[in-house]
Amino acid sequence: MDDEENEQPRRRFPFGCLIVLVILALVGFGGYKVSQFYAELDGQKTLGPTQTITVPEGSSVAGIATQLKDAGVIEYDWLFKQYVKYSGKAGEIQYGDFEVQSGMAYNDIIKALSVVTRRATVNVTIPEGTTAVGVAQIFVDAGLVDDVDTFLSCANGSDGTDWSKYDFWNAIPDNDRLMKCEGYLFPDTYNLYKDESVAYYVDALYGEFASKTAALADTVAAKGTSLDDVVKLASFIQEEAGLESEDAKVSACFHNRLESSDPQWAEHKLESNASSYIMKDSENNYLWNSPTAEYFGWPEQGAIPDDVLALYDTYAISGLPAGPISCPGYAAMEAALNP
Repeated sequence: MDDEENEQPRRRFPFGCLIVLVILALVGFGGYKVSQFYAELDGQKTLGPTQTITVPEGSSVAGIATQLKDAGVIEYDWLFKQYVKYSGKAGEIQYGDFEVQSGMAYNDIIKALSVVTRRATVNVTIPEGTTAVGVAQIFVDAGLVDDVDTFLSCANGSDGTDWSKYDFWNAIPDNDRLMKCEGYLFPDTYNLYKDESVAYYVDALYGEFASKTAALADTVAAKGTSLDDVVKLASFIQEEAGLESEDAKVSACFHNRLESSDPQWAEHKLESNASSYIMKDSENNYLWNSPTAEYFGWPEQGAIPDDVLALYDTYAISGLPAGPISCPGYAAMEAALNP
């Protein structure tokens, strides 16, 4: 009984106080987040460095908000999206290049995105069958590149530019061809930005080549050939056919010469006048009378070097030459696969 009398009453844990503390913490945290949201929406006193973002034509508000977040301009892409939606300012946003800064108020960002400052562009057309030297000259004439050598050095990777991101580039045999880029500067019309790097222009052409020739991959594999051989043969078809409607027939002729069991073609020589000696100076020929021949100075030297003839003279060598003789179009490549 004495023990019971001396026992102190137990204190109950103040659960009510704990609940109050939790509520206060949540209210405090919520208030803190709300203040953060408001601070972002209303802008910061200190702005970050100016940066340029490019909004593609047709971009959604959600896509633009993601762009801004990824660039570090805003922190909450969902908040920007909702603000634009409920403020009714979505229609003000344009596409193009815009200068923005982190810490800008949402209204200022929207205003910046509504001032169109699109970069100047130029259309460049590369005809089918243009040689790599000819392509380089087109860019020089368009005022986009300083000289032919600069373009070709970049396109060939000899200036240190790495094109290994393209599978077709990695598959080009490492042989003694005159230029690795020959045949792969895809002929088309391009709308390109002015005042860009040479690599930007070459990449546009290589990107188009990779995109267009992706559809040929299965057929190339089924035929047991390589894309490089397809481009080589297509470059001759492009030169010899003249008309796209004749591509398949010219392809059949070349295939017969390369694959026939007829004793007449036992050496399987291509025998194309597009890459050999010529009878008249007026004849178009990769080695004798072309931008490539002029670039290397062969006509002025009086003779084409023997080592070049050993690689490209289709009357002297069997099979395909070391490399393409021009940049063929897609139709010629299709014909090379389907004579």
